[in-house]
Amino acid sequence: MGHADETSSLRIEVVYSPAPRVVDAVSLRLPAGATVEQALRESGLLERYQLPAVDRLALGVWGKRQSPGDALHDQDRVEIYRPLKVDPKEARRQRYRAHLERYPAKR
Repeated sequence: MGHADETSSLRIEVVYSPAPRVVDAVSLRLPAGATVEQALRESGLLERYQLPAVDRLALGVWGKRQSPGDALHDQDRVEIYRPLKVDPKEARRQRYRAHLERYPAKR
């Protein structure tokens, strides 16, 4: 059996990537029954990055889409998704073309 504070609190991580290959992660302890929205507000990330209202954000927990009112479980990772600027398939094509220009095939 755990201690009373271990069973009544959740360890939560809230993450946001403001730019490619940059991740801001905040670790929190929240009361049992806390929601995705509570974690977001507690993290300070909304203010730090001047993000839109919680109900306008794309959110998830461990890669699965979630709503602000969804309950969290111990050791959940709340993720704030930013909109894609380029379709991933198109980005791959652009990288491939750039690679071909830098390293033309020898014939």
